[in-house]
Amino acid sequence: MSLAKPWRDLDRSTVGSAPARYGLYELGDDGRETVRFGTGVLRDELKEALTYEPDATRVRWETADSAAHAERLLAEHVDE
Repeated sequence: MSLAKPWRDLDRSTVGSAPARYGLYELGDDGRETVRFGTGVLRDELKEALTYEPDATRVRWETADSAAHAERLLAEHVDE
């Protein structure tokens, strides 16, 4: 199930504004269809996505308190 957050363009500005905190992120394409979910330190993960995920043009995220919390958020969204 997708995150209940608005999509943002996946670009350098958005990556720069992402918090340096753990979280769950969702990457989307131009049609706003989900490409994939991931967890980790958001700014670092989005830097990699910007470089290595050519189909991803949109992103949304939810911050977490820890890596374990981010993994729980992922499990909740993937199981639904």
